[in-house]
Amino acid sequence: MNNDLYAILGVKRTATNDEIRRAYRKLAKDLHPDQNKNDKRAEEQFKKVSAAFAVLGNPEKRKRYDAGEIDAMGNERANPFYREYAGGAQGFGREYSGGFGGGGSGDFSDLFGDLFGRRGQGGAFTMRGMDYRYNLEISFLEAVNGVKKRVQFPDNETLDISVPAGVETGQTLRLRHKGGPGAGRGEPGDALIELKVQPHPLFSRDGDNITLELPISLSEAVLGARVEVPTIGGRVTVAVPKGASSGQVLRLRGKGVKSNRSGSHGDQLITLKIVLPAVIDSELERLMQEWSSKRPYDPRTRFREAAGAGG
Repeated sequence: MNNDLYAILGVKRTATNDEIRRAYRKLAKDLHPDQNKNDKRAEEQFKKVSAAFAVLGNPEKRKRYDAGEIDAMGNERANPFYREYAGGAQGFGREYSGGFGGGGSGDFSDLFGDLFGRRGQGGAFTMRGMDYRYNLEISFLEAVNGVKKRVQFPDNETLDISVPAGVETGQTLRLRHKGGPGAGRGEPGDALIELKVQPHPLFSRDGDNITLELPISLSEAVLGARVEVPTIGGRVTVAVPKGASSGQVLRLRGKGVKSNRSGSHGDQLITLKIVLPAVIDSELERLMQEWSSKRPYDPRTRFREAAGAGG
């Protein structure tokens, strides 16, 4: 498919602004939806020539397009758009979707007024602006707790976006009328911001529950202990029961993610993991040998019973 804007309008690269305008007027009149009822092909071509004129009809955008600074949709040719926020770079990339729009010359209303009259066949010409799609990366804790992000759009407009608590990767925030301008009396499109949640080194998410693996020492497992544990809302102290085993799960009620449906919070599930010291010294080795010789036990008895029942 040819994405060259000059080819779409059927003009040479040396065409004057008036020649570009005349070429667009002719194509727009021939392809206009009012003249081609239920013709999807004409409708798609109409969108293409409108988008092409949005760039080439604007002298500054045309200059940047010719220089290779922007692409056929008016996007910067660099990788996704990045701005600094709160000491860290936040990815904020733009795409286009939806119907007609894309900005540009700023004279679509006058142009279509010339082509079809202020009120053409069947009423005034209107077409909704194009939706702009953005990608925004947020941290795990920002996603589960909610956050306000200050972002700068490619047109240099700066907005504070409220990200509600409990969002997940793939969810989309809609900012009404922050997309491309409409044609004629058409309303602007929307900005659709798709979220991507970065992983956390400690926490994982299971629905509205937060999961965490907690390392404990051999003595803490045998004797019990009170230890500090991180949660998505800060650190708390939990009781490790005496005689705890690896794989045992402790539940902190209400320390999970706030549900978007009910408004209640999930739980934090803490899985215990006994971690031995990096070096087993002679004293610990002797202690274990003496203890196991006096009080032998087999933690795999259940495994053998289950295997026997199955075989």
